[in-house]
Amino acid sequence: MNEQDFLAAYDPRDYPAVAVTVDVVALTIREGALHLLLIRRGAPPYEGHWALPGGFVHPDEDLATGARRELAEETGLGGERLRRVHLEQLGSYGAPDRDPRMRVVSIAHLAFAPDLPDPSAGTDAEDAVWLPVTALTSRQLAFDHARIIDDGLERARSKLEYTPLATRFLEPEFTITELRAVYETVWGHPLHAGNFHRKVLSVPGFVESTGASTERGGARGGPRAKLYRAGDARLLHPALLRPAREETVR
Repeated sequence: MNEQDFLAAYDPRDYPAVAVTVDVVALTIREGALHLLLIRRGAPPYEGHWALPGGFVHPDEDLATGARRELAEETGLGGERLRRVHLEQLGSYGAPDRDPRMRVVSIAHLAFAPDLPDPSAGTDAEDAVWLPVTALTSRQLAFDHARIIDDGLERARSKLEYTPLATRFLEPEFTITELRAVYETVWGHPLHAGNFHRKVLSVPGFVESTGASTERGGARGGPRAKLYRAGDARLLHPALLRPAREETVR
């Protein structure tokens, strides 16, 4: 049998049905705290529970397109602002009983960007909020989304160690103090200002000077801060390790 004959005779109904969804762990920094986008489900299953934005992948779209569509529906982002959002695959979740409707495999994605707008609940949701990650225990989560969120937070924290993706939480031009605030917020740990400044500038290609400075000095006066932009490095060498990991390496 040639391939054309094989495909003509092939019947997908001979195999168990499996659906594919995307879920998005969307992170941003608001008012100095790391926030996660959650929606409250407006229909069964898990009606009234909180969940990650997500849904079934359309037949005519790939996984990344589906994840961006779901993120756009909940945040109202579009065009250039949506393209500026960092988006990457986080992992696949396919426990047979993770969804009571049928066998559903979810391809989770991690997304983050600066100053994402207030969310607006989509057609299948009652509400949508940016929730501080420190308040997650106060929400009843649907499906296996607690596990996905834990994996997403750990991925974000670890990627800040060895990649320059912390700059994606910031506007195109930023100060070293603002960059340090991202690390402190995502890692949940204060950092020594002088040591952090020295480490950042010692990593080739991490940041580069714009030649400009802030319009005014800090809250306590003093000189204006230098402005930087993301450099061309894709990996940080040496890496910026979390304080607890630094102790382990030593």
